[in-house]
Amino acid sequence: MVSCCCKIPIFVFIFLLLLVISSSICATHSSETGNSQANNQTFRPEEESKKLKLVRERLNKINKPALKTIQSPDGDIIDCVLLRHQPAFDHPKLKGKKPLDPPESPNGHNRKGMAAEDFQMWMMSGESCPEGTIPIRRTTEGDMLRASSVASFGKKPTRLVRRDSTSDGHEHAVGYVSGDEYYGAKANINVWAPRVSNQYEFSLSQLWVISGSFGDDLNTIEAGWQVSPELYGDYYPRFFTYWTSDAYQATGCYNLLCSGFVQTNNRIAIGAAISPTSSYGGGQFDISLLVWKVNLVPPPNYYTNKMFTNL
Repeated sequence: MVSCCCKIPIFVFIFLLLLVISSSICATHSSETGNSQANNQTFRPEEESKKLKLVRERLNKINKPALKTIQSPDGDIIDCVLLRHQPAFDHPKLKGKKPLDPPESPNGHNRKGMAAEDFQMWMMSGESCPEGTIPIRRTTEGDMLRASSVASFGKKPTRLVRRDSTSDGHEHAVGYVSGDEYYGAKANINVWAPRVSNQYEFSLSQLWVISGSFGDDLNTIEAGWQVSPELYGDYYPRFFTYWTSDAYQATGCYNLLCSGFVQTNNRIAIGAAISPTSSYGGGQFDISLLVWKVNLVPPPNYYTNKMFTNL
């Protein structure tokens, strides 16, 4: 596996996603065996009631009012939410702002000439979200109750972050470039459906853009696919994003589970299952990810520089 990891002086990042048929990979591949099996605990009605209250309050913040609802064949519910109502604009630095018009793509990357984006299961229904809305995978009580706590839902565990493959229970291969000034990165990532052995394991392949040291000031933008039964409740490979501006301590989250990432594409549901997938000796299927710097006007699906300290 290969990874594209860049240290970039940046104002705004975006990525585009498309389905292509290929075999090249530019990614970080990772899997983890979790040892956080739930211990036997005494049932306490008052504590359970308090937890359910916190879960429902969090769900009310994450799940926004929908203009249209789509039932996906894999069991997901996709809500078509107005652009200005998405979770990104709950962030204090984005509150009151509006999604901006997209600028031109980088040279040599014509969005209109890219392959069709119908690569997710929810699109198999034949339904789509109308213009002016974005598809958001609805978060359920079950999703949140699988997390170790309400506060940790949708976040990576806080731990020492390393770029090499030495880590307790976390096996990964990373290839990277650094030491220059970069304005973007692209990866074609082969999509598979690896079988993890239990709810607390995950497997992923991703593009990882980083800046800062591997300490408290690490900034990252991440995108790829992952199999994570703890997060999603199944074993489908799902398109994901992640960001942090403080080495996974207090900021950032997966997908749209917190404020920050601004989505404008109405055909891609972040967190939704990918189909088809590659098979040994059979068809090979890629997703292509593109992250680039824009100085003036943020394009569709973007992070603003206000979210980061180094990027």
